[in-house]
Amino acid sequence: MKRLNATDADIAEFTNMARKVNFFSQMTVGLLEKIFAFVMLFEYKKGEKICKQGGPGDAFYLVYSGKLNVSIKKGIFSSNHKVASLSSGDFFGEMALLDRAPRTATIDCEEDSKVFVLLAEHFNEVAKGNPDFVAYMKSLAAARRFELNQQQ
Repeated sequence: MKRLNATDADIAEFTNMARKVNFFSQMTVGLLEKIFAFVMLFEYKKGEKICKQGGPGDAFYLVYSGKLNVSIKKGIFSSNHKVASLSSGDFFGEMALLDRAPRTATIDCEEDSKVFVLLAEHFNEVAKGNPDFVAYMKSLAAARRFELNQQQ
């Protein structure tokens, strides 16, 4: 993993991508601008793990480029079972922005990838002044949690 310096073009692309993510589509322009200040861009190499099932839920991720695998391990002695692939515009970790629950899946890179990252602590700092938006996000997280439980 390597942190990259995001260019103006990268931030513009993040803006376009974020507007298509349910989690951010209801944000005001002002709130989105506050969040941009905290968004980081990372590069991961093929085979690298971004997060591990059971690990800390401490960030939201938006795939900028590349391809990621989502896998779930159902038991201690079982192997990981691939449940999804993610590519440009896909996201994960939105529940971490709200409840910091442990990761429900392992995410690794099928190919070299770039990923935007927003730490939960930064998001919470920006969002705490907007309770209606936080309530909206909690409803989306509940729906996503239900979807993930159905896949297991």
